[in-house]
Amino acid sequence: MTHRPPRPHPPPGGLLDWGHSSHWSREARPCRYCGRPTNLRDSKGKAAHKCCAEAALAQQVADAADAYENEGHLT
Repeated sequence: MTHRPPRPHPPPGGLLDWGHSSHWSREARPCRYCGRPTNLRDSKGKAAHKCCAEAALAQQVADAADAYENEGHLT
């Protein structure tokens, strides 16, 4: 049995710092992840809730870690 280190958890307040005004728009648009309206924008200017974007990033990290653990390489 191999020892696997625990996966890190996000810090309090989440992973992303969206405090800059560039992450805000006056116009609400559907979130790219959940579809509910949001005034927030990601770093590429696409509508996204901060919590939805963080959940998507966490899923990507988990998928990459699983691929590495199961296949010995990243996909």
